[in-house]
Amino acid sequence: MFALRTPPQIEFLCDPADLGVIAAPIPAREVLPDWFRRLPAVDKQHLSTSDNALTVKRCMPFLDAMTTGWVIPLAATVRLEIADGGQTVHSGWDFDRTMISNHHAYQVAGHPAQPRPPCKFHNHWTIRTPKGWSCLFLQPLNRPNGVFEIAAGVVDTDSYTSLIHFPFFATGPDGLHTLEKGMPLAQVIPFQRSSVQLPGVVRAETPAEAESRVRIQRATAASDGWYRKEARDKR
Repeated sequence: MFALRTPPQIEFLCDPADLGVIAAPIPAREVLPDWFRRLPAVDKQHLSTSDNALTVKRCMPFLDAMTTGWVIPLAATVRLEIADGGQTVHSGWDFDRTMISNHHAYQVAGHPAQPRPPCKFHNHWTIRTPKGWSCLFLQPLNRPNGVFEIAAGVVDTDSYTSLIHFPFFATGPDGLHTLEKGMPLAQVIPFQRSSVQLPGVVRAETPAEAESRVRIQRATAASDGWYRKEARDKR
């Protein structure tokens, strides 16, 4: 008999004392923002013969970006005070774990976000992936929050099995901002390293490739569900 192979999975581990206390990671598809859930697929007020009035709710690339991977939420409520046009950032919390610390400005000298100081959200989940898998950590896609922006990074989570924190810049207006426990903090997208190491080719398209491109463009225009039915669902 053949043993069934366990499919690869990502693991999120925390201190036993934190389990059930800090906000837990969630599949990204389960935490779509309220504005997106309320958005109609078609805006009937703008429907006309020249405009199909489709919204981004019918845009599968937009939705796929939002639902890929996992979301690590903010572990506990944090208060972020921004002043001097973002040049001064103070933070506070009532939780017994460190939630935010600071980087030195020289570490990002020349970054376009300066003079806003680089800060760091502390993550209390250790992420483990199978051998050969890494994780891309970034600002939750298509979910701007108006207060901060996470700096993206890739970590080989099959070998670096320790806590990964999230550098960020405060981007919000001056004032006191309350970031509630559970709000989406960072998106985690696992990937096999071998799958992204593809050699590149830059060339002109062939007539057959041009024909295929035009056919797909016309099919998409003729039916707003073409990509979802013909491409995405066949994966």
